[in-house]
Formats: sequence, structure tokens, C-alpha cells
Amino acid sequence: MTDTLFLTSDDVSGLATPGEYVEAVREGYRQRGEGAPAEPRTTLVNDEPTGMLTGYSAVLPETGAMGGYMYTAGFGERDAWFVTPLFDAESGEPKALLDGASMNPFKTGAAGAVGVDALAREDATKLAIVGSGAQARGQLRATATVRDLDSVWVYSPTKENRESFAAEMNERLDASVAAVASSAAAVEDADVVVTATNASEPVFDGDLLDDGTHVTAMGQYHPEKRELDAETIARATYVPDLRDRVTQDAGSFLHALEEGVVSEDHVHAELGEVVAGKAPGRESDDEVTVFDSGGTGIETVAAAQLLYEKARSEDLGSTISLSPASEALTGE
Repeated sequence: MTDTLFLTSDDVSGLATPGEYVEAVREGYRQRGEGAPAEPRTTLVNDEPTGMLTGYSAVLPETGAMGGYMYTAGFGERDAWFVTPLFDAESGEPKALLDGASMNPFKTGAAGAVGVDALAREDATKLAIVGSGAQARGQLRATATVRDLDSVWVYSPTKENRESFAAEMNERLDASVAAVASSAAAVEDADVVVTATNASEPVFDGDLLDDGTHVTAMGQYHPEKRELDAETIARATYVPDLRDRVTQDAGSFLHALEEGVVSEDHVHAELGEVVAGKAPGRESDDEVTVFDSGGTGIETVAAAQLLYEKARSEDLGSTISLSPASEALTGE
């Protein structure tokens, strides 16, 4: 039997700062750039009741951890549950099992921030964010750790939601955060644009982007979801989290491909290759860049290991026992 740490969502909530998530996730992507294994998500869709079962995984050898996410969404309860198993990368033994819900916006936001840090101009101070939910909060809080933001404009379709978001983030951040009445108003003059939506159609016109703008899109992980239009993809130096995702579920890229404005060669590099110095990031101040963040096991394992270490140092969580196959596979 092996003792394994079990961490509830309450155990890990607030356990790490946005900056700590960003540093852990950046290191994870560096390892991916050096060749660490990671696979895109696999999603199984159920028709009745409507729902999906999704999983993805990664191995981070230098972090000493491997694992990933498995989660359900929809079905009879019309809700979602996130489970994160974490294993030792040397022994293969289970280290922890985490309720992954509360860390989700922070680890995803950290991936977005690593993309901003690798691809946005160093002097970027003006940010537009489209979306006002938990993921938008995670993206903004993480991005504020990698750029000195002066102004943030937020748009989402529901006026009350965007105004509530702006009021909350105005209190939390040093930047001035204001709600605006359209995505066009948000994107105009922005140095960085972050989309955090579940949109099936583009949320802004790519012609509105100033030269030199960086875009992080994190809500497009299905062939029929596309936050970005073909113009944005065509204009940009395009960097996905995983190259193998691009023709699988990167909806904005797939639509641009179908429209004939790009080819598969339009992929510049994976984010990990840029972070590891294997490929250049931004090469000019007037370059438009895109980080397509569909979600991977890289940020999941990096964040889970961070939380595991912090929980152990603070004596949080409970212990469950798991049996190795040598003991459990008895055939009796």
C-alpha cells in the first residue's frame, strides 16, 4: 500500500499566488520545449444525457511529477467535476489526488500569462479582456504578474457581469479597470488582448488590432469554437500550446485553414519551444502574435505539484491508501 495525499478544493484554494502559478507553469513549458512528453486532450461525447468526458496528461521530468486532468461536464447534473492525479516521475507511485476545480482558473491563467510574457511587447501596459467569468479573472490576475498594466478594458455581453468584474479587479489590481460596451471598444489601442469565452463565433474583428498587439485566446478547444477570426490568425505569428492540437481542436486555426488564408506551415512554434529558447518569440515591435491556449497537462501537472508541495509544508489534506498492481492483481 502507498499513502497518497488527497487535497480537496478547499485545501488548495488560495494556497498559491498567481505569480507562483506562473513561475511553475513557465518551468513546465520550458521542459516541454526541451522534449517533455505531453498529449492533447481526448474528449468522449455522450448523447443522452448530453455530456463529455475529457482527459489529458503530461510528464515533467525535472519537476519530478506527471499526471493530468480528467473531468466531466454536462450529463444529468449539468455541472462539471475536475480530478487531478499526480504521480512521481521517478518511481511512478501516486503522490496526490486533487480536486482540481479551484485551481483551474489559476493554472489556465498562468499558461496565458506565460504566453503573454513570451510574446507580448515588453512595454505592453494596456490590456483588453473579453469575458468576465472565473477564467477571465484568472487570466487577468496572472497577466498582471508579467506586465506592468496601467489600463484594462473588459467586455462581456451582460452589462452587470462586466461592471461587477471591473469593480472587483479595480480593487484587486493596481491598474485602472473599466467596463466597456463592446469588444471593439475594448480591443481598440490595446497592447494585449485576452479572450476567455465559450464563443462559437469570433469575439472581435481582427482588422481592429493595432500592429504589435499580442492576443491570448483560451476558449477555443473544439473544432466549432473560435474566438478569433481568420484575419487575426492570418496576421499573426501563431503559437499554440501543443502543435498536435492545432488540427485536432484549435477551432480558430481550423476555420482559417478551411478559408484558405493559412496553411499548416503557419504554426510558428509551440509555446514551450519559445520559452526554452528553441524558437524565437516576438521579433519586431509591429508584429502581431497569438498564443492559442486550449489547455494541456503541462500547466495542470506543474500547478498540481506546486500545490502538493505547499500542502505538505502546511500539513494540509488527508491520506488515502492505494495498492500497487503487484499486491492488488491477485486474481483471487
